[in-house]
Amino acid sequence: MKCLQITAPGEFAIIDVPTPTPGEGEVLMRVEAVSTCVQWDLHCWHNEPMFLGHQFQYPYTPGRCGHEATGTVEAVGPGVTEVSAGDRVSAWRDQAESIQGAYAHYYIVPAASIIRVPEDLPAQALAPVEMAMCMGTVFRMLRDMDVLRGRVFGATGLGPAGLIAIQMARAEGAAEVIGFDPLPERRELALRLGADACYDPAALDESIPVRPAAPRLETTVDCVGAKQTVEFSMDVTEDVVALFGVQREDYAYAPRHGRLRLCGYKGHFRESAEYAVCLIEQGKLDLAPLVTHNLPLEQYGEGIALLEARKAIKVCYWPWEPE
Repeated sequence: MKCLQITAPGEFAIIDVPTPTPGEGEVLMRVEAVSTCVQWDLHCWHNEPMFLGHQFQYPYTPGRCGHEATGTVEAVGPGVTEVSAGDRVSAWRDQAESIQGAYAHYYIVPAASIIRVPEDLPAQALAPVEMAMCMGTVFRMLRDMDVLRGRVFGATGLGPAGLIAIQMARAEGAAEVIGFDPLPERRELALRLGADACYDPAALDESIPVRPAAPRLETTVDCVGAKQTVEFSMDVTEDVVALFGVQREDYAYAPRHGRLRLCGYKGHFRESAEYAVCLIEQGKLDLAPLVTHNLPLEQYGEGIALLEARKAIKVCYWPWEPE
């Protein structure tokens, strides 16, 4: 079967590998499409560790970094009862780096790590379910804290995570939803997906006060993780800032932040995947607009270049030739 492999930083090859056979508790997925995970793809492409203590090894595991995959169940291994051959599914939980990834014709995944998805939606609306699961964990936490309904909500960074956050905040009954991003095209997309207003954080006027004035926002999710964006979120938020972006720096919690609450990310949970898919089924979450470009696996490098230039939000790769 066809499989992509990153052979060295900035280099890849399309290779032929044996089609795997599902083992106990596993499923063989025929991959329809895979959406990029911007963090993993770009960090691997440039050999930049994803987090403290991490290191990439090259040639990288075949099929990696692909993991945001949707497709149909081709075959099931012994003991699998949750799904059957022919079911349309998405992967909601990534596996170890040492296991073949989804940039391939077929992908082995534990049955516990996939979820049934609607038959009538395009692959672009279903491949990023894993990303939506991650943000779903944040929103389930914020919902349990009762800090969404009726509140002024903010999302810093309107990449894939921020655009999902905008929609989930609207679904959870936020009184007003405000996005922040320096790119005008991303602000415009956020408005189409339900934001009430969007701003360039470098060009704010008095409509979004900062400390020591009383902040306008009540609950904010930071979707970038950079010191500058996190501290901006802390400066414009009155009560809760949830840190979703990958954290690689120290942040300054200053006396001016008063009683501001900071929340971390709790991890991957099936309940969060079910939450996200439920919103998709209800028409409250649309992942398709996150995919701005569609390419065959053979044009992987072109997709990476689009991500680097911030001309793409997500790229969807299609392993099979069009029928």
